[in-house]
Amino acid sequence: MITDGRLSIGALAKAAGVKVVTVRYFEKVKLIPEPPRTDGNYRAYKREHLQQLRFVRRCRDLGFTVDQVRELLQLSLQSERDCSGVDRIAAKHLMGVERKIADLKSLAAELRRIKRRCPGNRTIADCRILEALSPGNASRRGLGSAPAG
Repeated sequence: MITDGRLSIGALAKAAGVKVVTVRYFEKVKLIPEPPRTDGNYRAYKREHLQQLRFVRRCRDLGFTVDQVRELLQLSLQSERDCSGVDRIAAKHLMGVERKIADLKSLAAELRRIKRRCPGNRTIADCRILEALSPGNASRRGLGSAPAG
């Protein structure tokens, strides 16, 4: 830890609940600014870095892309501006999340359907799950087998 209220990269990472490599990555993609360096050439982070890192981490935890986080950060610097830009980003992200949820529900239904085809007490040669997963549902050969012919 660095004194006078500044943090080392390890202390910053720990305080934000991320790994050091994550801090370096966020610096590289310019989601957090590079900090000043000490005389010994160590990074010396300020409280603002910690706040921004926590914001970035929260956005990434919610699935926002790096570009969306960057845009949110830029908008956050314009405190007198209306928040329609922030709303637009959140609405677009929500649509994507809802689309993924619908896709996952469809996937779960398909997996349930496949699972119902096999109670799990057959031999591999007669496994209806493997049959359902095989291209064309026609093969009882091994999945890695070449077609006969």
